Formats: sequence, structure tokens, C-alpha cells
Amino acid sequence: MGLANWLTTLRILLIPVFVTLLVYRKAGWALVVFCAASLTDMLDGYIARKRGTQTRLGAFLDPVADKLLITSAFITLTYLKVIPFWITAVVVSRDLILSAGVIVIHVAGGTVHPTPSWLGKASTLFQMGTVLSAMLAYYFKTLVFLPKTATWITALFTVGSGLQYLVQGLKQLNPPDHDSADQAHRANLEHDRLR
Repeated sequence: MGLANWLTTLRILLIPVFVTLLVYRKAGWALVVFCAASLTDMLDGYIARKRGTQTRLGAFLDPVADKLLITSAFITLTYLKVIPFWITAVVVSRDLILSAGVIVIHVAGGTVHPTPSWLGKASTLFQMGTVLSAMLAYYFKTLVFLPKTATWITALFTVGSGLQYLVQGLKQLNPPDHDSADQAHRANLEHDRLR
């Protein structure tokens, strides 16, 4: 397992530390841990691309680590009344719907190829930004105007990326039937020959 995958694993291990610090009102340390975890998200992908060490394990672990970190942050901050419930519902619902979609595709015999779009990456970035701005505003009274704007932008990108992934999933669930198309083409050729 390369350095990139170790960084992704570290991000997962930091999640319970972050949540525990938040619950026990250690906001300063929680902020540091969240920033460190977010930093590993940028570093692992960069290192994997730079060294040419992209693996199937990394392609699976990286989005899972992102979802675990973001979902944990939103749920905990909503419980602590730092983030409004509705944005947490949007973020968590999108991930649940997409997870259900992946299961349906597997059950139907399809294969899911995780290819993050720019919209999905932007959604993750804004979600992390919303967590960061909410913590800064609530606990440190800094940039108090930012969370509301960040929340609405996050909602738009989250819904948009969710719809985009649903469309991609439907295409994988109903791929074009090349065999049927070939048979129809051959039948047309044979019909033309006989005329």
C-alpha cells in the first residue's frame, strides 16, 4: 500500500478523533484535525498522480473516506446546532441515494466505474468549506457572514452532482445493446441484398 493510500487511511482514522473533540467542545483541536484530514484529501490524489501509483484500492478508499468525513462532520455539527438540519439532510440523502444506486447496478449485473466529475469534486470542496466556515463562525466568531452563503452554494452543487451521477448510473444500468444493433444492421444488409 503506497503513501497515497496511507494518507487516505489516516483521513479515515482522524474521523472519530474529530467527532470526539467536537462533542467534548474542544473546537480548536477539532478544527485542526478537520483541516489536517482535508489536507490529506488533497495530498493523496496529488501524490498518486505524481508518482503514477493510482490503484483500484485508492479509487475505492478515497471517495469512501471523503463521504465518511463529510457525513460525520455534518451530522455532528447539526446535533450541536452549528449547521442547519436541512443542508445535512441534502448532503446525506444524496449519498444514500447514490449508494442505493450502486447496489441496484451491481444487483442488475452492471459494473460501477467511479469517475469523479468536476461537479462532484466541487461539491466535496464546498461541503468541506461549509463545515470549516460554520465552525469558524460559531466557535470563533470569524467570517460570520460566510456560512449562510456557503450552505446554499453547497446545496446547489450537491444536488447538481447527485443528478449528474444518477444520469451516469442510468447509462451504466441500460447500456446500448451492441449485439442487437449489429443483428439489426446485418438483417438490413441481407434485406437490401435480396431486393
